[in-house]
Amino acid sequence: MSYATYFESFDVKELLKQFPLDQAFTDKFKTISREQLRAEQNEKFLRCVARAWQIPFYQRLWGKAGITPEDIQSLDDITKLPVFGKHEIMASVEEFPPLGDFHGWQDGTEAGNKPLVFHTTSGTTGRPQPLVFSPHSREVQSLLLARLYRWQGMKPGDVVHSVYGHGMINGGHYVREAITHYTQALFCSAGTGIEMRSAQQVQLMKNMGTNVIVGFADYIKKLADVAREQGLEPGKDIPVRMICGHLGRESRESLSAAWGGVELYDWYGVGDTGAIAGQGPDQDGLYLMEDAQYVEILGVDDGQLVADGDVGDMVVTCLYKDDIYPIIRFNTHDVTRVLTTPSSLGMNLRRIEGFLGRSDNMVKIRGINVFPQAMAPILEENAAFAGEFICMASRDASGRDELAVHVETTAALDDAEVTAAFAALLRQRLGVEMNVTLCAPGSLAPLTGIEVRQKPVRLIDKRFA
Repeated sequence: MSYATYFESFDVKELLKQFPLDQAFTDKFKTISREQLRAEQNEKFLRCVARAWQIPFYQRLWGKAGITPEDIQSLDDITKLPVFGKHEIMASVEEFPPLGDFHGWQDGTEAGNKPLVFHTTSGTTGRPQPLVFSPHSREVQSLLLARLYRWQGMKPGDVVHSVYGHGMINGGHYVREAITHYTQALFCSAGTGIEMRSAQQVQLMKNMGTNVIVGFADYIKKLADVAREQGLEPGKDIPVRMICGHLGRESRESLSAAWGGVELYDWYGVGDTGAIAGQGPDQDGLYLMEDAQYVEILGVDDGQLVADGDVGDMVVTCLYKDDIYPIIRFNTHDVTRVLTTPSSLGMNLRRIEGFLGRSDNMVKIRGINVFPQAMAPILEENAAFAGEFICMASRDASGRDELAVHVETTAALDDAEVTAAFAALLRQRLGVEMNVTLCAPGSLAPLTGIEVRQKPVRLIDKRFA
């Protein structure tokens, strides 16, 4: 029996031509017009749509919405298509186990019958969502991230310490592939604190001379604390010069200071689509990788396109996934806004502010949308903040929603002035009254999962328990 191997399933030279790196990348997007880029996106979009019509999931999703193939003639028609998300994918998995019917793997088409890369999301409850890629889309996913890392300053010979998880979870694997396949840096896969405990990670970093860290901000900051506990000075004894990770709404200043004043670079992506946007050398917003991703910002409440500068859900169409698992109008439920100022680098790419919170973890308190993730930089303004917090949403007997914030602090737990100061700060910044409870440093770890999770829990919703 003859069949294509993984590496025979794509042409790496063509891939690099379509999604250029380094100077070729910046040259392209300093010279391309928005009209030329739109034409390129349109061509890729139509290939993805044609493939999607061959797949039962999309036949069902679009058919229920009354869409026919003739209705979608260009990218201008994308708003006719329904948005979908994790719920629809998991419904497909439940009905057609174990992988669902959303991907088109081995369906007898030319686009199918390819090797399959299989991972899952990082969900901790219930059945995890399958994530599937063809060799081509997997390599593009890795290449896009490597493009960002190289643009941000990762160099051949760098020693990169990764605190992403592995197992079945996608993130750690494609970060490893991005760095090892396309950067010539030395990759050290340390994990989240479960695979290798924090103290061991610090020793590894010291022994290897780590100068780049990649991962989630919360745990990276924790490693600096552990290093100091071991008598090491982050940034000196461990010569880290840059951190590339998911910075979210955490204080950039405090994270940089924790590691001796290093440069910080943010990037954003989800498991399904890979890297969507990232900071460039100007560190002014996150540049959308518009040759690979088409991003819409839709209102959290009404699902309609919002104006640039307004907050909404990121909805992503993955323009390179035209074989296995096309992704067309996937609602990430991650909230951001498009920046309206021009690029100081002269790049003709749209920019977003970055990750501002989760709309599905949003709590509406007296008509105000509150995103728990957005509280970190606010709490950082108070010198008594010890670095960790969690929100508790509840509903009283009258049906009134309340939000309480539990804050780790260096102050006495019964210090009424500090409690009032935190409450006043949140009220001033968010426009709503919230109860504040002071907690001892380290006491919230069992609730946030900071010791064991890539993304700490920031909301416990008791309203529907």
